[in-house]
Amino acid sequence: MEKSVIRLTEWSEGSGCGCKIAPAILDQILSSSGSFTQVDPNLLVGNSGKDDAAVYQVSDDLAMINSVDFFTPIVDDPFDFGRIAAANAISDIYAMGGKPVFANAILSWPVEKLAPELAAKVMEGAKSICKTAGIELAGGHSIAAKDPIFGLSVNGIIHPRKIKTNKGAKSGDIIYLTKPLGIGVLATALKRQKIQDKDYAHLIDTACRLNSIGELIGNHEEVHAMTDVTGFGLLGHLIEMCEGSEVSAAIEIHKLPLIEGIQEYINQFIFPDNTYRNWNAYSAKTKGVEGMDLVKLCDPQTSGGLMLAVDPENQSWFENAMKQQNQVIWEIGKFTEKNEFTVAVN
Repeated sequence: MEKSVIRLTEWSEGSGCGCKIAPAILDQILSSSGSFTQVDPNLLVGNSGKDDAAVYQVSDDLAMINSVDFFTPIVDDPFDFGRIAAANAISDIYAMGGKPVFANAILSWPVEKLAPELAAKVMEGAKSICKTAGIELAGGHSIAAKDPIFGLSVNGIIHPRKIKTNKGAKSGDIIYLTKPLGIGVLATALKRQKIQDKDYAHLIDTACRLNSIGELIGNHEEVHAMTDVTGFGLLGHLIEMCEGSEVSAAIEIHKLPLIEGIQEYINQFIFPDNTYRNWNAYSAKTKGVEGMDLVKLCDPQTSGGLMLAVDPENQSWFENAMKQQNQVIWEIGKFTEKNEFTVAVN
């Protein structure tokens, strides 16, 4: 008798960062619990800024960064699941301009229904990405539960004056992305067993690629703000940058970089349900979106790229610096003076 194939994505309703709590509900939870209020002067970055990680100053020239990120399976292969989850979690440190130093694992596993050997493969995948990032997977915590969940709590370091946040963008700053969009679309195609082999390869390549360029960017004041694009989609994270910086933004829809092949799936209405959740949360703050362009803007990314606000006077320097580092970037628009709509799509 042929052994049945275990598909991890069958064990979750959502997948990857697409299983995040909706923005409005999350705001309600944090507001009601008083989580936006912080009084410790050494806590340089906390919940109040909706940033990628917390930053705590321990001396004049050293601050600690900590972030935690976990989710349900985005792919069926446990090794790839571990790799994507690890790359996604480590990205939060890079998004602050920091250097990751070690991580702890968070594992929930239905041990009576899914073999422990599969969980071991998840851990192996995570360790492989940690090795690439030059850090140890030092420990962690596990529970037996009905849903497979995996992620990391990552610790990093940074000089207090080099911290990058999602605030600080200025009118006129150029908006860049470091990865193409469409991870959520491809993950949904996989879950529905519609994905082609070449497109799965694109999914893995994109989602497992570390945003290590963020550590270098932390050294440059010409980059005014930075965040990574994850579960709230490009539009959601761009709006967070705009609101934190008290500016608006104008982006060119035709300049958005897309992973090769995703338009074919969009044409078949293959994309995450939470794409609409994101659109419902942010549409009132946006103008100019036509038809199915909302998918490109609101597709939940897992281990997406960095989004940067760069001083226009330093555009040539920035683009040359990225070229020297073999880092592909895409210019997608500019920040503008604050106006009626937070984001205008042209």
